[in-house]
Amino acid sequence: MNKIFQAAIVLVIATAGLRSFGQAEYIRTVTGRRIEVDSLDRFVQKCMDSLAIPGLSIAIINDADMVYHQTFGVKNFDTEIAIDSNTIFEAASLSKPLFSYFVMKQIEKGVIALDDPLYKLMPHPAIKDNDKRYELITPRMVLSHTTGFPNWSVNKPIEMKFTPGTSFSYSGEAHQYLTALLAVIQHTNWQSGLDSIFQIDVARPLGMKRSFYVRNAYTTSNKATGYFKNGRAKDSWVDGSISFGGAHSLHTEATDYARFLIAMINGEGLKKETFDEMLKEQIHFADDSELSSTGQTGWCLGFAMKPMPYGMRYLHTGSNSGFQSYCCFNRETKYGLVLFTNCEKAFELYALIGKYLDDEF
Repeated sequence: MNKIFQAAIVLVIATAGLRSFGQAEYIRTVTGRRIEVDSLDRFVQKCMDSLAIPGLSIAIINDADMVYHQTFGVKNFDTEIAIDSNTIFEAASLSKPLFSYFVMKQIEKGVIALDDPLYKLMPHPAIKDNDKRYELITPRMVLSHTTGFPNWSVNKPIEMKFTPGTSFSYSGEAHQYLTALLAVIQHTNWQSGLDSIFQIDVARPLGMKRSFYVRNAYTTSNKATGYFKNGRAKDSWVDGSISFGGAHSLHTEATDYARFLIAMINGEGLKKETFDEMLKEQIHFADDSELSSTGQTGWCLGFAMKPMPYGMRYLHTGSNSGFQSYCCFNRETKYGLVLFTNCEKAFELYALIGKYLDDEF
């Protein structure tokens, strides 16, 4: 085992964070079973220790209310500073569901329409062989991953996988196209300008005080250090500001993201018809697809969908270098969960926690 992770086992035990607000003595799992909070704390700590996870921020929602928030471990092995309620994590692809909500808000404002062909507003400059099929792409297709774009083009011309709207292909690249278009048509920039609109339209109304798509003084001073399984990850934000990335650049923590999930459960901040459209299945997975093998059946505008005995689970995962995250919610039971880690073991962690909470991935 790497030395820094041997040290982590000791540090995580000693540095569990304090709860940031009053909570109930117990939480209910998605099936309704009661678990004492102290028992949950001990179980999570045991999982953290067994997996040598440096840091964690986790929140659980019961009855559309955040009933549990806890932080564990350290922001940085060198400083040994404990994770707390102010600690910021890279949300990675958990950026996408919140970006989808932001886009739906822009649609309600009349900035763009859900089925507008994007090329009419901003032609894409790098489509391989000038493939005209890309001209069919709309915001609906971007948010439901049906554009035919690859996940990332890595500075190469984009090769279309299929005719847009006919199949599923997860794509951060398509989200970046829509992000750039929103910046252009709102006459702002990819840095503070678009994030300022996000703060006004989404973050402030939902009470999300620690959520930003671009670098600022708060994120810089409070961000956890990310770790690979064998060492420290490079922070892409160290050398300066990066552009607003609807697909990947959200920096946040569990209580803030839980507020977003509560808004999704309650239908807050958008019109009912907008929520109905957002949470409706847009693409159904083929029976032989890789995602179908996990029990997921399709994608709405922002989340994967998985039918469960208690109702539809909406979920998303996230993975950047040195950070991983997971969220899910259910509108019928008004249950939700979100967790952020500053390492690449979140899915291993949730395999244990999800089983304990009757909510296996």
